[in-house]
Parts: sequence; C-alpha cells; structure tokens
Amino acid sequence: MSAIPEVSVVIPTYSRPALVARAVRGALAQTFDNIEVIVVVDGPDEATVEALAAIPDRRLRTIVLPGQGGASNARNTGVRAAQGRWTALLDDDDEWLPEKLAVQLELAKSAGVPLPIVTSRLINRTPRADFVMPRRLPEPSEPRSEYLTVRRGLFHGDGFVQTSMIMAPTELLRRVPFAVGLPRLQELDWTLRALVEDGVDLLVAPEPLVVWHTDEDRPRLSLASPWEQMFDWSRSSRSLFTPRAYAAVTLSVISSMAASTGSFQVFRALLREARRCGCCRRACARHCATGCCVAAARPNPRPSRSRRRSSGGRAGTSAGGRSAKRPSAPPGPASAPRPPP
Repeated sequence: MSAIPEVSVVIPTYSRPALVARAVRGALAQTFDNIEVIVVVDGPDEATVEALAAIPDRRLRTIVLPGQGGASNARNTGVRAAQGRWTALLDDDDEWLPEKLAVQLELAKSAGVPLPIVTSRLINRTPRADFVMPRRLPEPSEPRSEYLTVRRGLFHGDGFVQTSMIMAPTELLRRVPFAVGLPRLQELDWTLRALVEDGVDLLVAPEPLVVWHTDEDRPRLSLASPWEQMFDWSRSSRSLFTPRAYAAVTLSVISSMAASTGSFQVFRALLREARRCGCCRRACARHCATGCCVAAARPNPRPSRSRRRSSGGRAGTSAGGRSAKRPSAPPGPASAPRPPP
C-alpha cells in the first residue's frame, strides 16, 4: 500500500461506540485497501475512543473535538484532515459492502468531468424488509436537481442521495463544505451546491453498495419537522433548483414537514411559493398530492409514554444532535435484488 492513501474515509460520530466500530470495520474491509479511515468524535466521548482503540489497524485515525458542533462540522473537520485525492463519507450507523470504493473508483475513471461526485444505490434495511434505492439512475440530459427531488410516485427514492453513498474529490469537499446547522437535507444541499461548480457532475453506480440501517425502535431526527427553517433554506437556495424541482421540494418535502401544524394558511403559503416559481398547475397538483400522502404516512413523532419514561423525556442523539434519522421505508419487495439500470 502507498504511504499516501488514494481515498480518505470520514466518519463523524458521538456516543455510539458499537455502531461506529461496525462502520469502521466495514470501511477497513474494502477490497480497495489504499485508504485511511478518519473518525471524528464530536466531543469528549471515552467509550467511543476506547472502542476505536481496540481496532488494530494503522489506517485508522481518530480526531476528538473539544465540544459538540454537529455532524456537518465534524464531517468538514475530517475532510480538512484528509490526505487522499478522494474522500468518501460514511455515517456511523451505516455499512459499506466490501467492493464499494473499488466500484466507485472504476466509475470515476469514466467520468467526462474532472470533479465527479460518485454515488451508488443502497439497501434500505428495516426490521421488516430490504429496499433498494434509488429506484432509477439519472438520465444523461436530466437536470440533477430534478433527478434528486421530483417523485414519480407517492414515495421518495426515485432519485436520491444519502451521505454514506458519496465519494467526491477531496478538493471539491474542501471548496464546498457541508452547511453547519442545517437540520435536514444536508446531503441534498451539499450536492446541489457542489454541482454548480465548474467541472462537476453526478455519477451513480447501478449496484447497491451501502447498507442504510433503518432501526425503527430508535428515536429518529427525521420525525422532527423543522419546516420553517427548511422553508427558509429552500427559498435562499432557489437558484439551485429548476422550477419543477423547486415545486417538488416545496410541496412534497417542506409540506410534509409542515403537516404537523394542521394549518391551512401554512399550506396555502407553500402552494403560493411553488406557483410563484413558475411551476405549472398540473405539476403543482401532483406535488401537492404527493406531499399530502407522505404527510399522512408519517409515523407519530411523539414517543410512547414508556419510551418517555425510559429516556427521561429526551431522544438519544449522536454527532451533535444526529439521532437515528431514518425515514420509514416505502412498501416494496421483501428482499433487495440488484435492480436494472
């Protein structure tokens, strides 16, 4: 192995030693082994440091931050410390299949741009079944903001990006850091901001190479509904979207977050915003229907009385407020066969 790694793996974590140890072992077991694994512990955490010290591999480095700054801040810290030409991101509660980096590096060679963002399909693993996402690959001429946001059915996953899927040039991740303090959609925000840089495009490997664990018995940040903050984000980021993509985000994603308000005035404001961007009436109607169905399917975010008692009324979190943030899986097959491109 070269003294300088080709790929740096960055894993932010906090207070989940067993999970991060599983993620680290999966990264170190890659068939492409010219890597370094950088775990950024988001604040003092003796249990996590001890769990990582028990993994005897010189490719593993641990950085402990003096205080909690959130997953995006920890991720940016790891990128600044990276030595590899490429940086691959991994959440502490996810796993990679052994050939993940090898497949992505091979795909990167075929990129027609100097700074490709390379992702893949993943297996969304729930206690009930496995689901492969995204359900389709981007079309060559398709605007990437539309691929990542516009739904062709009632459930998300047609086009999709999640942190543990992403491998990108370290140079690009330094030029475009993750937004600190954004409570949701950090991957989408980063990808869209990176795509406006010169020489950048999105490539998606057709193989599912990541296992995205959806542990339904854990509190999830995805059940929180910071719709006002995310509405402010979408409006300030409007230039990153086509009109169709902007309507999809506003009426499918933001409206599902705002559903807990039960306010017709809020929904009317979201509809007005989507129409203002130039979305056609038919598209707005479709996105409205999707948002309503998604909102209706959302689990009750209030914990049970027994869970409130056992947790002291507060949900456990990781990496600066990152709890097990997984959305409920859409109906689908009971297994995850390799889908066609």
